[in-house]
Amino acid sequence: MMMNHSQTIKAFLALFILAFFWGYNWVVMKSALQFAGVFQFIALRTGIGAICLFILIAMMRKPFKIKCLPTLLLLGLLQTSGFTGLLMWALVEGGAGKTAVLTYTMPFWVMLLAWPLLGEKLQGVQWLAAILSAMGIVLILDPLHLGADQFSMFLAVLSGVCWALAVIVAKQLHQKAPELDLLTLTAWQMLFGSIPILIAAWLIPAPVIQWTPYFIGAVIYNAIFCNALAWLLWLYALQRLQAGVASMTSMLAPVVGMVAAWLQLSEVPNHAELWGMLLIGLALLLISYFSIKQHVPIDSAMAQD
Repeated sequence: MMMNHSQTIKAFLALFILAFFWGYNWVVMKSALQFAGVFQFIALRTGIGAICLFILIAMMRKPFKIKCLPTLLLLGLLQTSGFTGLLMWALVEGGAGKTAVLTYTMPFWVMLLAWPLLGEKLQGVQWLAAILSAMGIVLILDPLHLGADQFSMFLAVLSGVCWALAVIVAKQLHQKAPELDLLTLTAWQMLFGSIPILIAAWLIPAPVIQWTPYFIGAVIYNAIFCNALAWLLWLYALQRLQAGVASMTSMLAPVVGMVAAWLQLSEVPNHAELWGMLLIGLALLLISYFSIKQHVPIDSAMAQD
């Protein structure tokens, strides 16, 4: 499909706005945990987020019908319960910037896991990206100097692994049912994935939620700006740009998160962490470049929710 220059600029503008929403949200989520327990906030974030997506589906007159229910349930457990739950848990003790970068190692884990699970072997530049990612993770984790936030960093990496598994499951689901609407798929998996989170929030003791203006704003920001509006921007961009280009631009999110945490939360990375972040960033650029060259499509779970 041919596009004029104006449409391309608008698509990139949508992605830059999206990257800011998702990137700055790491600081918002970290700060929101001052006013609520981690599972309480996740329950509000995912529960209200799912409702917003279903409202959006109704407004856009998209189908509500679902297929492959067991696979959708698994996708919800990986993408919403696993990915979102683990990254929020990591933010309890870990820094917002480091958590963002470690979580966004997801494409690295997709490459590794796609080999045994999908039979997709690493090719060319992917090997270099894998080595750079591994080096970056080691530099950030710094296993020779274990700190108080070591467990949080492990959780952040694990959230990236869950995200990667969700991408692989989404790819398999797309092969089974290519007619499934992307937004409908996301709404249902978020709804299913929020159920274990709601149960955890109900069973695990936590302080009473402080309904401060900031906390209310954080919930609204997560449910509307980083969810419903973000998905509109993501779909708008995917319809107008190559998948690899869209993926590369969205990878600005961890950069925004790191800079925002630096400026607002005074999270200054040490030299090893900074080199680790740079290596992971370079690896992500290489992976996106490979996707552009190979015309690799983006699956629904590639987007953050």
